[in-house]
Amino acid sequence: MTIRALFLAVFAACAAHAVPASADEPMFYGQEGVAIGGYDTVSFFAGDRPVKGRDDFAVMWKGVVWHFSSAGNQEAFESNPRAYAPRFGGYCAYAVSQGYLASGSPQDWQIVDGQLYILHNGPVHHMWQTEAADLIAQATGNWPEVLRD
Repeated sequence: MTIRALFLAVFAACAAHAVPASADEPMFYGQEGVAIGGYDTVSFFAGDRPVKGRDDFAVMWKGVVWHFSSAGNQEAFESNPRAYAPRFGGYCAYAVSQGYLASGSPQDWQIVDGQLYILHNGPVHHMWQTEAADLIAQATGNWPEVLRD
């Protein structure tokens, strides 16, 4: 499969899973009101894979509930939530770079320059890694207006 064909296939897959946006769209993507599928956002920075958070370590911030795997991670988040929250609201960073919203998967992520980016799936993650700097610049240009489109 050529790179162009792969790109078109991935783009079509993301568009098929696009999340409808409205003026009332929350700044952070949450499934059933929980950010990052219930994963501990601090854990993305502390190890080689994210850890599922617990209901008893939780914080409401920016319209969604954030779960943590420990009291220490909860405290770290509470002291500086912007340091740990994913860029572009936890929506797929690639989709935001293309001007639309799609859900992000906590299994497909990357930290670039100390910032957490969540992606939609494995193929998108692979493409993201090869063009991260350019895609981050594009997504930054689209954010947060993409929430209103």
